[in-house]
Amino acid sequence: MTASRKLAVFRLPPLPTIGEIIRLYNLRAEKQLSQNFLLDMRLTDKIVRQAGGLSNAHVCEVGPGPGGITRSILSAGAADLLVVEKDTRFIPGLQLLAEAAPGKVRIVHGDILTYKMERGFPQKLARKWDDEPPDVHIIGNLPFSVSTPLIIKWLENISNRDGPFVYGRTRLTLTFQKEVAEESAALSAPVRSAGRRRTFLACWVFCNFKHCFSFPPIIAFLLQSEVDVGVVHFTPLVQPQIGQPFKLVEKVVRNVFQFRRKHCRRGIEMLFPEARRLELSEQMLRTADVDPTLRPTELSIPHFRNLSDAYSKLCSDNPGLLAYDFRDELRKKRRSRCIKEEEEELKLKA
Repeated sequence: MTASRKLAVFRLPPLPTIGEIIRLYNLRAEKQLSQNFLLDMRLTDKIVRQAGGLSNAHVCEVGPGPGGITRSILSAGAADLLVVEKDTRFIPGLQLLAEAAPGKVRIVHGDILTYKMERGFPQKLARKWDDEPPDVHIIGNLPFSVSTPLIIKWLENISNRDGPFVYGRTRLTLTFQKEVAEESAALSAPVRSAGRRRTFLACWVFCNFKHCFSFPPIIAFLLQSEVDVGVVHFTPLVQPQIGQPFKLVEKVVRNVFQFRRKHCRRGIEMLFPEARRLELSEQMLRTADVDPTLRPTELSIPHFRNLSDAYSKLCSDNPGLLAYDFRDELRKKRRSRCIKEEEEELKLKA
């Protein structure tokens, strides 16, 4: 280890263990919120190492809970650690950590889904998008219940280069349910992969990501769980694999995958109003040169690139099409049916 690396290492003073913190503040993991606490510091150290060197880095930890990963981030030499925690119960334990690491820990009591991370770090850390990633990292043991909306939010941020990505290609190291984490391998494998999920396919469009390792919860978590956990590392791509805005790409992928057992044509049809559904879906498939009998799990990234480009062209030619959602049409039909039924009932009563 070099002298400069030794200087960067920070040693926390003696503190209660995570188990003792849990008992001290009478903390419980809420199963309905899919919360769980990492107790094994060797494991939290291993998770943090997947982020790369954190010596003098600026880190945002998402949902630190009682602070297991927080301690590992500090021990790895982070100069500035911003923790965003929604649950009030964990704040006192985090304040204890902040006092043990003066000037290194900032606590935000709030929701990561609404927190403005572009204000979280100094602008001097920002790098150009095509430069090396900035020395800014996001790390978190995410509750499974929030992982999908949070990833969708961050992918849109990557597409717009805002939020955590105003600093450049900010890297993320996150935990997921093992089957979800292994999507990275499924997406780089041959296209016929039944395990594909729309969220991670969208991830593959905008990020280079890898499944680092998995672990059984019995060795790490306070609550017993049958769900193994995987650690995934993301780095945004300089150029996304599809050159369309995230909202458009996500809409195409979401519609195709809502009928994952049917031919892809079924989901594509739902991108269009009923009156022109067949005409425009056929035009889109023809322009994209995609076989309408392929199933969603058989479509490759180039297929989705062609579909997104074809849909973008149709949206340009048909104002208002991008905003169309077939669910709104269904809701209107239901309301109309309910009104009609109420009118008929009143007539019968009269």
